[in-house]
Amino acid sequence: MTLAAYSMRALPDQLSGLISLALDLRWTWHHGGDQLWRALDEEAWEATHNAWLVLNGVAVEHLQALSQDPDFLTLYQEQVSRHEEFTRAATWYSDSCNNKLDGGIAWFCMEYGVSESLPLYSGGLGVLAGDFLKASSDLGVPVMAVGLLYQQGYFRQALNTAGEQIEFHPYNDPTMLPVSPLRDSNGEWARVTVPFPGREVRLRGWKGQVGRCELLLLDSNDPRNEPGDRGITSELYSGDPEKRLQQEMVLGIGGWRLLELLDRKPALCHINEGHSALALVERAHQWQRSQQTDFEVARFATRATNLFTTHTSVAAGFDRFPRALAALYLEPWLSGQGNRLENLLGIANGGTSDLNMAGLALGMSGRFNGVSRIHQKVTQTIFQPWFGRWPTPDIPADYVTNGIHTPSWDSPESDQLWTRACGKDRWRQPMLEPEPMCDVDDLSIWEMRRSQCRRLVGYLRKRLHAQHCEHNYGSNPDAACGLLLDAETLTLGFARRFTAYKRPDLLLKDPERLVRLLTNRDQPLQIVLAGKAHPKDKVGKELIRRWKAFSQRPEVEGKVVFIEDYDLAVAGQLIQGVDVWLNTPSHPWEACGTSGMKVLVNGGLNLSQFDGWWAEAWNDQVGWAIRPGASFEELALDGSHDDSDARELYELLEQQVIPEFYHLDDKGLPGTWLQRIRASMDQLTARYSANRMVREYVSDFYLPMAAQGNERTPEIAAELVANRKNVCRHWPKLRFGELTEQTGDNSQTFSLCVYLDGLGHEQLTVELVAEASEFGPRLVQPMAMEHALEGSEDSYLYRATVPPRPAGHFTPRIRVKDARLNLPLEDSHILWYR
Repeated sequence: MTLAAYSMRALPDQLSGLISLALDLRWTWHHGGDQLWRALDEEAWEATHNAWLVLNGVAVEHLQALSQDPDFLTLYQEQVSRHEEFTRAATWYSDSCNNKLDGGIAWFCMEYGVSESLPLYSGGLGVLAGDFLKASSDLGVPVMAVGLLYQQGYFRQALNTAGEQIEFHPYNDPTMLPVSPLRDSNGEWARVTVPFPGREVRLRGWKGQVGRCELLLLDSNDPRNEPGDRGITSELYSGDPEKRLQQEMVLGIGGWRLLELLDRKPALCHINEGHSALALVERAHQWQRSQQTDFEVARFATRATNLFTTHTSVAAGFDRFPRALAALYLEPWLSGQGNRLENLLGIANGGTSDLNMAGLALGMSGRFNGVSRIHQKVTQTIFQPWFGRWPTPDIPADYVTNGIHTPSWDSPESDQLWTRACGKDRWRQPMLEPEPMCDVDDLSIWEMRRSQCRRLVGYLRKRLHAQHCEHNYGSNPDAACGLLLDAETLTLGFARRFTAYKRPDLLLKDPERLVRLLTNRDQPLQIVLAGKAHPKDKVGKELIRRWKAFSQRPEVEGKVVFIEDYDLAVAGQLIQGVDVWLNTPSHPWEACGTSGMKVLVNGGLNLSQFDGWWAEAWNDQVGWAIRPGASFEELALDGSHDDSDARELYELLEQQVIPEFYHLDDKGLPGTWLQRIRASMDQLTARYSANRMVREYVSDFYLPMAAQGNERTPEIAAELVANRKNVCRHWPKLRFGELTEQTGDNSQTFSLCVYLDGLGHEQLTVELVAEASEFGPRLVQPMAMEHALEGSEDSYLYRATVPPRPAGHFTPRIRVKDARLNLPLEDSHILWYR
């Protein structure tokens, strides 16, 4: 394929701006242009919601006719003007950040869920990445995202008559995707290479425009590559370790080389998961070449501006590659940079001999974070092995709770309501109104909800008709095609990846009790399910089959429906129309769980496990929580809470959720239910938006990290490396002397002698540590250096006064002190007293 495929030479001059409009994925959330694409080809637009495909499929004669149509030209010019206005408008970033990040943020991720028309995602990580890009565009944050253009993407799903999942892998024709070949400074198609064993793999660059942000993509399907190499970017998340390593090399090494080819000089690199860790190594290699230094100095110079975000809740989820496999593939690259695999293994080890990509990301980064308050504690726990004898509470994992790009998920009805309450620009700036729905009456909210439910039922009937009408109907064809679904019935939605820890079967623990809820004549319930199981997840596939079998029981048929091939388009319909969103993961395995955030803007309510974001958001006004107040320490990983959580779920449905929905006031409205909707929309919508999330990353991470990075000059980086080597040389000889204690009326004073073996006392901190107990919270108290001990070289007396506790509660420790470092991430030396 050549660049001529993107020239659109048949496009009339009057409509030349359609190319830019169609290739800017802003139409995935800014729906002002929908009418324009419908005018081009309504059937194609409704079927694909892919403006680029619609434009490519229009007959030349139709385009010529439209170029002479005054009504269409008016519509077209309006959209061109709005797009130009959007690109010129001031933003939160331009108004608030003084252009301090104008080098841009390089943002790496393995998957991107920007739109169903660009199927480069499998689940929550990809959807989060897409929402991050869209919100960054709204706010004007200069993000350049890097990913892979998969020929197949994630699999498509169908179920057979037995309820068994079937996987399909349709080909993604890049000419029909809303991306274009990426051009270099000479106007050529941008290409980079990555060294593989005995060969160079050629990679082609593509660009997706996401409003103000770029999505830069690489694929290996270059005809000059060997057949096997052309398939490196075939499908997302290959189960083959060798192919997975190849993909991570293409993403990390190839991705950073692409930025170098384009002469991009990002102020900061932010990677999501360890899949992209090799980008941080290649970044250090680039700095090493430009500054003519060694790799360790380059690592210290660049890591201050590397941010690693993990979305993983168990260490088993980290990618690990056997040493032999890593050596085969990485040595050709590393040797060309004067580097060795042993260096990477030393950085990434974490207690194993495999190449742990999360460990490598950690060792190349200046900061790292989880994605909710509970997940911060999970992250501290699973990364503790990388910090030696540092206690878990001291592991420096931060957190930013995820958020969703609200304009991508609001319904037409809710969009009108929010515009009335807050104005049309509400999602492009921080929302300041504490209670935006206070002036919206109950009837308007209820009419919005009923309209959304009616539209959902219509959508479900179309989907079910397509799914089932050529299959075995079961006992009731009307039920199979969704004709028994009712827009006035309480609708429960459950849609996500089907895997054991998400417990999609929790509601099936007592099937007869569930049947009674579904068949209650006066207060009925209906359930909509969707989701895929990984092709190799037999347990997940069995969970789908169980639900399918239950849905075909004669007494509930038509009241429980499963929508096949869950994707962004299906998710968008479900979260707009369901009354209650159900989420039941095993605590604390839900890193964040953003699916439930998507119903907030539409007036849906959450019934969820007290985990992830819901543990921060929940109160008894906004929804319902299973096991509220559960702490991180209540590790239910053995399933011991499954039965009790199921009973609590049934009781919540029977005693609160269902009765409140059907209880009407004297106006015929469910007053209590509407109070919950109003509280949920007021308190949670803005708080759990990607708008808030991106602003937190900018203010709490990007800006201070960029400032610290500016201070990491080559000279400072070399000094930091020299200091670390000096500490490593002397550390084994450090020792404690006598510890004495004096007790006063309301205090204890500890005195301690320490021998530092030539290290200056200004390089180290001596602290007293007491863990939390019935005598008080955890306390870390610095000890002051009183004076050097005259009779003992390199020895010092330290003293601290603390609130009294029983003997043995306080333990001294020595650690490195350097305000220029992020500690203990950049130097984890620690020595405990006995």
